[in-house]
Amino acid sequence: MPVRRLTWLLALLLSAAPCLAAEGVLRYPRAPVGDEFRPAYPLAQLQLALDKVGSSLRIVPSQHHMEQQRALLSLEQGEAVDVVWTMTSLERERRLLPVRIPLDKGLYGWRIALLRADQPNLLQGVRTLNDLSRLRAGQGHDWPDTDILRGHGLRVEVSSSYESLFLMLEARRFDYFPRAVLEVEDELRHNRQRPLVADSHLALHYPTALYFFFSPHAPQLAETVRRGLELALADGSFERVFQQYHGADLRRVALEQRQIIELDNPLLPPQTPLQRRELWYRP
Repeated sequence: MPVRRLTWLLALLLSAAPCLAAEGVLRYPRAPVGDEFRPAYPLAQLQLALDKVGSSLRIVPSQHHMEQQRALLSLEQGEAVDVVWTMTSLERERRLLPVRIPLDKGLYGWRIALLRADQPNLLQGVRTLNDLSRLRAGQGHDWPDTDILRGHGLRVEVSSSYESLFLMLEARRFDYFPRAVLEVEDELRHNRQRPLVADSHLALHYPTALYFFFSPHAPQLAETVRRGLELALADGSFERVFQQYHGADLRRVALEQRQIIELDNPLLPPQTPLQRRELWYRP
């Protein structure tokens, strides 16, 4: 190959290399002010995975806070972030590269409701979907949960802002705010000034998973994290981190004592590893 052509090809390859390799960092979406607690668990598992494979990548937040949809678009385009953790869906797995190890052990599909403090027993008599359909739920406009709930005939009010959903619940714009069992206790602790409580009677359940997602242009990065997570699963350190962050909260919500309404999830990709029983929490 002529030297001139070889030089041109080398320059092209270097220009196409991801900035991640040059900078040595792994960027995730920065949480908004006041919500810095929310990424703590996924970041702990991400750091564990990197440690297991001896990676020197540094995990850093993006320069600016991004709502979920913007973060996913940025990831797809390979711009401001290199990893996002979110609920899976057919559409998200079509656009992005998932690592199919559920960080939440499937618990993002176990939902209990935040309620106004003056209605703590609002859901006490709810036994069926028909009972629940008389009430209005609140959800993010771009959350897969919104389509799942509406697909079962439930009434859902939406917002483009996570923070505004708490305000809407207080203002009686809707009646209940279904939250993943791994979220609800932290959200109550960090919203003590709000007149909100967690329902103690009902749980909604649909199969889903919270994954790390990567750009389709970064398969090596996705494989690095996948290998690290598999090693952490094998030696028990994944479970230890999970219990450290969520064990006490799971005991408090007492799923086994609740009325459970089972829902289908038409957005669940067929590649979801439901057959790997060790990956999923079972009450």
